[in-house]
Amino acid sequence: MRPILSALALSLVSAPAGAEDPGSAAPRVELLTNHGALVLELDPAKAPATTANFLRYVRDGHYDGLIFHRVIPGFMAQAGGYDAEFEERDTREPVENESRNGLSNERGTIAMARTNNPHSATAQFFINLVDNPRLDGSPGNWGYTVFGRLVEGLDVLDKIASIPTGRGGPFPTDVPQAPVVISSARVVEGD
Repeated sequence: MRPILSALALSLVSAPAGAEDPGSAAPRVELLTNHGALVLELDPAKAPATTANFLRYVRDGHYDGLIFHRVIPGFMAQAGGYDAEFEERDTREPVENESRNGLSNERGTIAMARTNNPHSATAQFFINLVDNPRLDGSPGNWGYTVFGRLVEGLDVLDKIASIPTGRGGPFPTDVPQAPVVISSARVVEGD
């Protein structure tokens, strides 16, 4: 019995309580806007393909210089497709919908924008301004894939949501009349 106790004692000494693998931190991405910083913590465990897709766009510099082109108070703020001149950026192939991953479109979560085709998400994303459970995936219903949440900058998100909206570029409504520009997007943790 003594060797077992010694092995147990050694394992406790070599792995102190609270020790974490430094490579296991969830990826965090900072979107630096002209209204402040939004820091997102991504969830690769529940949305692996979507998280990898988003991180690749971040690393490629895709989001640098793009705007939040659609902001609907009481709903969501959308970005990832257009620059300030409403020129659309090229994207890669769509990512498979992962909306049935147990994550909900709650206030402050980030999710992929898409067309009516559930598997059409590429680079555009939105941040939920309120709880939007009707956007969640469920049996028989493809929703919008949540893949992370805002961990810093909720006040910045609320500031963005308070900007008056109207016509802009090809969009008849919902475009912030004072542009909200993402000057840079970068991985700040867990890379």
